[in-house]
Amino acid sequence: MLNRVVQNTIQGLRVSKIIQPLRSQWPDSEDALCSYPWGNIEVVAVEIVDCHGQIGTGFSYAPKPSCSALYALVRAMASDLHGFSTENVEDVWTFLSNHPLSLNSNSMTNQALACFDTALWDLKARQAGLPLAELIGAYRRGVRVYSSRGQSLKANIDQMQAAAKASVAKGIDGIKIEVGQPDWRADVRRIESVRDAVGPNIALMIDARRQWCRERAYAFCTQVDDLGLAFIEEPLNATDKECYGALADALDTPIATGAMATSIAEHERLMHTGVGTTQAVVARVGGVTPYLQIMELAKRRRTALAPGCLMEQHIQMLAIYPIGGWIQHFDCLDDLFNEGLDLRDGRIWVPDRPGFGLTFSDKARERTHTTTTIGAIPQVH
Repeated sequence: MLNRVVQNTIQGLRVSKIIQPLRSQWPDSEDALCSYPWGNIEVVAVEIVDCHGQIGTGFSYAPKPSCSALYALVRAMASDLHGFSTENVEDVWTFLSNHPLSLNSNSMTNQALACFDTALWDLKARQAGLPLAELIGAYRRGVRVYSSRGQSLKANIDQMQAAAKASVAKGIDGIKIEVGQPDWRADVRRIESVRDAVGPNIALMIDARRQWCRERAYAFCTQVDDLGLAFIEEPLNATDKECYGALADALDTPIATGAMATSIAEHERLMHTGVGTTQAVVARVGGVTPYLQIMELAKRRRTALAPGCLMEQHIQMLAIYPIGGWIQHFDCLDDLFNEGLDLRDGRIWVPDRPGFGLTFSDKARERTHTTTTIGAIPQVH
């Protein structure tokens, strides 16, 4: 049991489920492993108040069928944190990971842990008056950003070129194209058409969305290996670690995977195969605390990072990672926060505000479906 007699403790928690409508379906194409499009994204948020009235904000997300379960798990775990220290976030993470309701290590548990862990790291940085990246130790202020908007299998070449040009005009430095046409030569033409549209200085990457068998993955990836791509994302099911290793050995282009991995050990196994880019997601692995360990493993192997979704959290992580990488531009949560992100010159820039630099907006409060409050926490309107 953690020591509850400390200088700064958790005085209150608010757990909320927010239903955020999307401007367009997300993902904006048909995922080979997703049986329905997302019309909204459901966010489970945790706000933690310390004994000085400082508030830390954390969140995770889930598709509609599982978000109610995630909210119920977070709410139940929150009731045992009142009065705990805010000083050592790692101790709280360990306590929660061994909580009777944690159901051992699984995706749901780690997403619940991420809600608390990101809130506590946000609170810790706010207490210090520093952006989270500066609290931990930043290597850079700006993080390279790419977009996949308008690059789905359903888009035609004219649409892809127009979307790519629009993304570049917004200050985006890379374009990710979905591949998987019945004729691989059509995919190559689409890649080359986007290259023609954006010029030689914008990075291109491709995403096969885990849909190919080993033979087709190898055949396609070797055909595009000389196109100068920044990475090839998930040409295989993410569990096929043996073939990921063989592909990585056969190609000059880095292979990217790991977005669906939910533990440090799983990411370590993926990196051991030789993949050049890991796509670990803060919300899926349990928050900042385990993410720091994953980054340490990646650093030893000189592996780049390219997390997808929730760029609001990953900006800080990429800023503290010495090797660098990419962050994917998703603007689906923009109006949930009072603060906007600074996108320019091919980078998203780390906010100079304390913590993650985010506070929930009136829109977020309006879209809050359910809330549970534990202890003393300021009222919101």
